[in-house]
Amino acid sequence: MNAEGKQKLWEDYSRKKTPELQEKIIIEYAGLVKLVAGRLSMYLGYNVEYDDLVGYGTFGLIDAVDKFDYNKGVKFETYASLRIRGAILDQIRKMDWIPRSIRQKQRKIDLAYQNLEQRYGRMASDEEVAKELEISVDELETWQNQTKVTNIISLDEFMDQGSEARVEQSLTADFDQPDKILEKQELKELLVKTLETLTEKEKKVIILYYYEELTLKEISQILEVSESRISQLHTKALQKLKMRLGSYIEVLTGF
Repeated sequence: MNAEGKQKLWEDYSRKKTPELQEKIIIEYAGLVKLVAGRLSMYLGYNVEYDDLVGYGTFGLIDAVDKFDYNKGVKFETYASLRIRGAILDQIRKMDWIPRSIRQKQRKIDLAYQNLEQRYGRMASDEEVAKELEISVDELETWQNQTKVTNIISLDEFMDQGSEARVEQSLTADFDQPDKILEKQELKELLVKTLETLTEKEKKVIILYYYEELTLKEISQILEVSESRISQLHTKALQKLKMRLGSYIEVLTGF
């Protein structure tokens, strides 16, 4: 359906919210659920099935359609993406499948990176981090794969804020106030500098995934390595970016 068709569909639905029109809208934006679920699956790895994420996200889409106010002039895709993501994370948090041992490993990794950066005044290599943790490089990679979901988000922190508040905060952030414009520019400059700390392959993965919006399979074909290797590179890159950007990691990921 083209833009004009979508606009008419929303206009009709805003006048009369019939089940038939609601179903049409849900079908029209079903691809958005798959997109959000696909991005989250990169962090969750094999812990949760992709189809399950789509199922959880569909409830978020239905909720978004039900609560969206077309007359406010806000882009539905932005609003719905946040609700879809919130619905998926809400369900994952209820599952509480992240073992305490995984959380402890993440804290150890974070601390090792911090200590080494303070000691040497630069980002640490995998070999240095492994030595700091007194484990092998292979074991470090295993840890990093296990802790994917905690690399860039804390589910507890996200849900403590409340998904409703998070949606409102993100939507209002689209309307820049004068005093925020300079801050955004500074963050962009920081992001550029931070990307320079990555290896060439890590940087390519970040650019291809977040800027070119390619899938893991497409990136693996371009770089001629396995999808699992791309996933490892992505995890390492986010770990490094998180150490420099902190909560501003969302500038890059949009999460």
